[in-house]
Amino acid sequence: MMNINVFLADNHPVVRDGLRILLDAHPDITVIGAAVNGHDAVQLVTKLQPDVVVMDAILPGLNGIEATRQIHQICPSIQIIILSIHATIEHVVRVLKAGANGYLIKESIGTEVVDAIQAVNVGHRYLSQKISDMMIDNYVRQLNVLETTSSLVYLSPHEQEAPQFVVGSQ
Repeated sequence: MMNINVFLADNHPVVRDGLRILLDAHPDITVIGAAVNGHDAVQLVTKLQPDVVVMDAILPGLNGIEATRQIHQICPSIQIIILSIHATIEHVVRVLKAGANGYLIKESIGTEVVDAIQAVNVGHRYLSQKISDMMIDNYVRQLNVLETTSSLVYLSPHEQEAPQFVVGSQ
């Protein structure tokens, strides 16, 4: 089993310490550092080069999303998981665009944090179940809107060919 070096960034000591205790209990995970703000997170992650960063979205100074963007630009091979209290599609999209590979809402159970770390460490994305369901539901809703706004969807293949003959005959 490969050891995964993890860096924690959260300004709440109880969250940071709780995560450290949870992760230190796993033989394949080692917490190699922690930060309480986004500026320190960027600086220390760049120096320590962990495999995975678990970062709060809301950090003092430099927020977790901007810190993620900077870390991703400097060290694109480092995998980043955002922890957030927010469960909105807009927030998740902003985080993923910034370069994060995972998104967990803070109400996630501890084992999900471990699962997320193990998943992103091998190159997968990880969204907490609630976020994953929400993103899929939104995607399906968007597809339904596209289908109802496109009149060609309801035409037979032969009917879909007709407009090209009309355009071609002029």
